[in-house]
Amino acid sequence: MRKFLIVVIISIIAFTSCRKDFSAELSSGNLVFSKDTVFLDTVFTNIGSSTYNLKVYNKSSHAISIPSIKLGRGENSLYRLNVDGIPGKQFQDVEILAKDSMYVFVETTIDFNQVTNPIYTDSIVFDSGDKLQDVKLVTLVQDAHFLYPSKDANGLVENLKIGLDSEGNEIKVNGFYLDDNTTFTNEKPYVIYGYCAVPNGKTLTVNAGANIYFHANSGLIIDKNATLIMNGETNNTINIESDRLEPEFSNVPGQWGTIWLRAGSKNNLIENTIIKNASAGIIIDSIGNNNPTLTIKNSQIYNSSNFGILGRETNIYGENLVVNNSGQSSLACTVGGTYNFVHATFANFWNQSLRQFPSVLINNYFTYIKDGTEVIEPRNLQAANFTNCIIDGNNSIEFILDKAEGADFNYNFKNNLLRFNDFNQTYADIAEYNFEDTSFYMNNILNGNADFKNPNNNELIIGENSDGIQNAEETASQLVPYDILGILRSSPADIGAYQHINFN
Repeated sequence: MRKFLIVVIISIIAFTSCRKDFSAELSSGNLVFSKDTVFLDTVFTNIGSSTYNLKVYNKSSHAISIPSIKLGRGENSLYRLNVDGIPGKQFQDVEILAKDSMYVFVETTIDFNQVTNPIYTDSIVFDSGDKLQDVKLVTLVQDAHFLYPSKDANGLVENLKIGLDSEGNEIKVNGFYLDDNTTFTNEKPYVIYGYCAVPNGKTLTVNAGANIYFHANSGLIIDKNATLIMNGETNNTINIESDRLEPEFSNVPGQWGTIWLRAGSKNNLIENTIIKNASAGIIIDSIGNNNPTLTIKNSQIYNSSNFGILGRETNIYGENLVVNNSGQSSLACTVGGTYNFVHATFANFWNQSLRQFPSVLINNYFTYIKDGTEVIEPRNLQAANFTNCIIDGNNSIEFILDKAEGADFNYNFKNNLLRFNDFNQTYADIAEYNFEDTSFYMNNILNGNADFKNPNNNELIIGENSDGIQNAEETASQLVPYDILGILRSSPADIGAYQHINFN
């Protein structure tokens, strides 16, 4: 029996060793590629790109051998390849089995000062002569200002002290202070690693057209007595987002930290600014400040993994403001404070996880744990005034008034489009939701059709079927005569940040 098995094995080996499809033929120049051009998108000078891939197919019924695969610029190319797990810039005799494929991975790191054209190109060349095939490589290279924490003599990264935890220990984040009054221009982008902080008594001014890109776990902190001024223009906005510029990251929430206006910061102004893909778009703290800690106009905040705007016992004035797609609330007015919004659109069409918070949350307290028991500390809600605003989203109830006894709770809703479908009558006996009480509610439209263009894609302009058309309160509209796009409002005006358009 053993001799018989040996004979069978030898026969199998002999048979398979002479089969034609196990011997590779030279490539005939008929390779098929998953794309004819690999766009590596925008890279910043001296910062490595993401890894991109190209799939190469052998559609023939024979294994083939490609005599050479190389970069068109050869060893001088600023691209790097990886073929079948081997890094390099030139490869010989690369085989692909019949009806099979392989991956070629591409990366680059480019010094802006070493290229004469910001659009850097090359190609991956397969074979040569009349069998030559190639795939183009294209990358846009941007020069940038890079801001990051310094290191001490021991190699430790500079930290910012941002407060104390519940046990009295200092909370630190990687970051750095700007030295003096600073201006960010639109000359070239700013790429920030760690938290960039504006120190006590200083001002950071951001000019129209500036682009600010934050790395992971990075953001902006405006300290006590410091000020942030963002002077965007209608057709020349300030843009703030992550430093991951590939298309697949263009709408991914939580890629960087937040803009944090700390307690005691003052006279902060944000105009014509787009903030996207943060953990929290803006956090505002202020204690005992009678003037707005933040005035925000003609601005948009999208794709925040937690809050779009989180106010904590602060003072905010906003007009022509659009906030959408937040993992918790698009606007949270908490721990009391003063909040005034005119012609704003607060929507929440978050679809990446279960959302437990409404689009707009208002309360007048904070909580903490003491001796194992939750303690509620009320704080005065001086004002929560919404006029000519849209509050909407993909939940049945999109605004909550969460009142604690023992402190003021002042609010007023006038000429708004409100999403509040209390199907189960959960809030029917709560006084704060008596929409017939004209002391708090006047001329609001409950559960009307906002008719957004495409809220899942952050297109919150309203169409011709919107119930908000020409239903705004005129006195407030006259104070904000132009919409977020600079379009003159009708009389009466449309509710929300936008005048309506025809989508066709």
